[in-house]
Amino acid sequence: MSVRERDSLGGRAAIVGVGATEFSKDSGRSELRLAVEAVRAALDDAGLTPADVDGMVTFTMDTSPEITVAQACGTGELSFFSRVHYGGGAACATVQQAALAVATGVAEVVVCYRAFNERSGRRFGSGVQHREPSAEGVALGWSLPFGLLTPASWVAMAAQRYLHTYGLTPEAFGHVAVTDRKYAATNPAAYFHGRPITLADHAASRWIVEPLRLLDCCQETDGGQALVVTSLDRARDLPHPPAVIAAAAQGAGRGQEQMTSFYRDDLTGLPEMAVVARQLWRTAGLGPGEIDVGILYDHFTPFVLMQLEEFGFCGKGEATGFVAEERLPLNTHGGQLGEAYLHGMNGIAEGVRQVRGTSVNQISGAERVLVTAGTGVPTSGLVLTADG
Repeated sequence: MSVRERDSLGGRAAIVGVGATEFSKDSGRSELRLAVEAVRAALDDAGLTPADVDGMVTFTMDTSPEITVAQACGTGELSFFSRVHYGGGAACATVQQAALAVATGVAEVVVCYRAFNERSGRRFGSGVQHREPSAEGVALGWSLPFGLLTPASWVAMAAQRYLHTYGLTPEAFGHVAVTDRKYAATNPAAYFHGRPITLADHAASRWIVEPLRLLDCCQETDGGQALVVTSLDRARDLPHPPAVIAAAAQGAGRGQEQMTSFYRDDLTGLPEMAVVARQLWRTAGLGPGEIDVGILYDHFTPFVLMQLEEFGFCGKGEATGFVAEERLPLNTHGGQLGEAYLHGMNGIAEGVRQVRGTSVNQISGAERVLVTAGTGVPTSGLVLTADG
């Protein structure tokens, strides 16, 4: 079997610790402190100490450098440190980087983290405030003069085309919002704990950018999340059952831009996620019918539907019915719409909990979990499985 058919990374590393701060709208402390709190919590959960850590991975967007977090946590020497670009698309790729380092012997214990004051500080939902003279800034120059200034406006373009192509109305997106908020309502860590919504609530929420309503858009959150990755052999000696990284992948499609890939032949799908899907299924040796839980990146509801279709859970234009029929448990932590917007890192933590059997919304017999990162940008994904 060739490398392109199946890589050798799958099954060689595992997530052994998860830790987070509280999720709030005003943390009252620095992003560095949030990062350190999350990292320490993840190490405590893993039964490890800062002295065990020799690798760190985060996002290019994170304001807390690896060496600064290491110093503040009391970690010693680092033999591996890395950052991944493209916003939320980096989430699962941080774990891929950690698994690669562990599998090749470059590091033994790697911490992945993300921390920000995204509500009380820089609010990503406010969109582009200024453009730097860069290649990325030039690319945005094709869209900004026409008023496409925010992530919601960029996604609305693809969402409108999706509805038109498949003869749907904006209510098609409501099932995703209702599902997320149902699980958030029973998750004490979720910002919207105790506050489920109905399809009528979704339809009554105000327009943000047609066809997206308020309840189609994720929240803005202050908080931090960290994950600990080590070898599967070492993981078996630690307190919790390991969440085996059965597959990890990154993907960028042809004509890829950052949420403004409007010049592709088709706007009704997510080609970057199709690249990830092919790799994950090959490496894990699984297919959509064998997944027990889906933790799908949900910054905007339409892209959850498109992800389900790209991964082959249902046919094109059929995802709204798939979600409405609850054919796969989705975002059992409440997602970014219901729990917190932590650039997808809290979704990975939920995938770990499902494999461990410790989620507050535990799915019986969950042994294989699909987790995805940000969509509309170069992205990443994971398949997490139980050991054995």
